[in-house]
Amino acid sequence: MSILGLVASASLVVQIVMLLLLVASILSWVVIFQRVFVLKQAKKVRNAFEDQFWSGIDLSKLYKKLNQEGRRVEGVENIFIAGIKEFTRLRQSQHVDPDAVMEGVQRSMRVALYREEEKLDKHLGFLATVGSTSPYVGLFGTVWGIMHSFIGLADVQQATLATVAPGIAEALIATAIGLFAAIPAVIAYNRFSAASESLAAGYDNFSDEFSSILHRKLHVREGGVA
Repeated sequence: MSILGLVASASLVVQIVMLLLLVASILSWVVIFQRVFVLKQAKKVRNAFEDQFWSGIDLSKLYKKLNQEGRRVEGVENIFIAGIKEFTRLRQSQHVDPDAVMEGVQRSMRVALYREEEKLDKHLGFLATVGSTSPYVGLFGTVWGIMHSFIGLADVQQATLATVAPGIAEALIATAIGLFAAIPAVIAYNRFSAASESLAAGYDNFSDEFSSILHRKLHVREGGVA
């Protein structure tokens, strides 16, 4: 009646269900640890960049600093680089309307923002799938196991608890494994979704603030003040 003994004596279908759930659980934990690292790194990059950006450093110097050879650009830094590159390119073009410049800058930053949001949400769909389907897959294994156990009782003249209990126990293990796979996946999905939305909102706010700064910079230059 040990757990390993019950798993070994389960029917083939129930064993396949258990194996699938075990693989799903392992993969979900891999995704969980990977997402923890990615979101933690994104928060770190955002805080470090915003400290530099709002310190009053010249934007061209910050751009050159981020583009140093061998340096990896991540998160909000990509949005800044996309905006400043498009702003510089369009401003150097002749006969370009200031509003057209800002439209190009905002479009470029919006594309970069969508790409960063995709990175933040990567693999979250897998966690949602594991969390929502694992209990049902486990329940299927349980139903199949119980059905298989009762069919086996047809060959027994006298059904006792000792005869029925092993079959039911091995079937219920499938449900237990399904819950074991689903609960961490659901908790992680909710936590990561909230963190991803918070970071994405921060990226969006920075994009708007940076657009306002570039807009003022552009109109000051056009007005001849600087």
